[in-house]
Amino acid sequence: MPDAKQHRPSRKLLIVMPTWLGDCVMATPTLRALRGLYPEAHISALVRHNIRPILDGLDSVDRLLSVRPRDKRGGKKSGRRRTVVGLGRRLSKGGFDMAVLLPNSFKSAALVAVAGIPRRVGYERDGRGVLLTDRLIPRRHRGRFLPVSTLDYYLGLARYLGAEDPGHAMELATRPEADAAAEQKLRDAGFDPQVGELLLINPGAQKPMKRWPAERFGQLIDEASRRYGLTPAVTGSPAEREVLDAVAAAATVPVIDLPNSGMDLHMLKSVVRRSRLMVTNDTGPRHIAAALGTPVVTLFGPTTPEWTQIGFEDEAQVMPSVSEGSPPPSMEQISVEQAVEALGRLYTQTAARPTGSHR
Repeated sequence: MPDAKQHRPSRKLLIVMPTWLGDCVMATPTLRALRGLYPEAHISALVRHNIRPILDGLDSVDRLLSVRPRDKRGGKKSGRRRTVVGLGRRLSKGGFDMAVLLPNSFKSAALVAVAGIPRRVGYERDGRGVLLTDRLIPRRHRGRFLPVSTLDYYLGLARYLGAEDPGHAMELATRPEADAAAEQKLRDAGFDPQVGELLLINPGAQKPMKRWPAERFGQLIDEASRRYGLTPAVTGSPAEREVLDAVAAAATVPVIDLPNSGMDLHMLKSVVRRSRLMVTNDTGPRHIAAALGTPVVTLFGPTTPEWTQIGFEDEAQVMPSVSEGSPPPSMEQISVEQAVEALGRLYTQTAARPTGSHR
């Protein structure tokens, strides 16, 4: 593996971002570390078009480049070829002298190789080592990858390039116009931001096994409303419509339906930022909350935090109590009482903060 210090500083740097929203948020400390390492460089981030707004407004990136949806008219194989070759040719016009690959995929390495970017830094995974100029070897034990938080995994690339003691704090930014639009959406839904406190509920997850039962979310909403006077709102993707409806139906108090109000990712960041608390499954909005300083209760079932630790002091992690001989951990093993207790503890711990410190 070449010595990073033998290379002159980058003038035009391309950072290939992860494809998942939560992973993109966990990559923001690496973006900040690379900006600190190359303060004079022009830094572009290549990100999936539908999650591009998550990085909008960050000082660590000069330009966001979007990956457009794949054209399927020519069939799966030809569509893939057009994506890599076409986008690679597009990137070749950018004059990049270095690319840092956060995803582990072969495709991401092929893309920057096709683009002719002379220095290509990434982990040697997915059989792509031959396409990289700087290959980092992930740690293994007996052939299996050792658990490393995704946040630290990405920071390993920045450390290799010379970043010393990069901070772990994730960060996102909101736009004033999005803040104003989000506040108006909340007012239209009957919520007064000057009086009430918002409890944001994220009950979905791409994998059904990571979803806490909708009826339990409904019971938690009722308890949070009764004990703390919190106003509940649900958020989720269009594909999670059935889950959102089930949660609202399970609660006995009115629930603001953010997706039905026309919320986009820009406004969602603004709503998260001004929320008092979030309760979520182990999925992307958890990281949005942490990056914006919003206290968050995260429910873990079949997954464990070791791969996604974020070091956010205002997070309460709720996991099933599993004893030897019991069934594998699942979301059904988390009781309403556990979640409500975690919510109450976090609400109390953060109540004395100065206004704006958790909003």
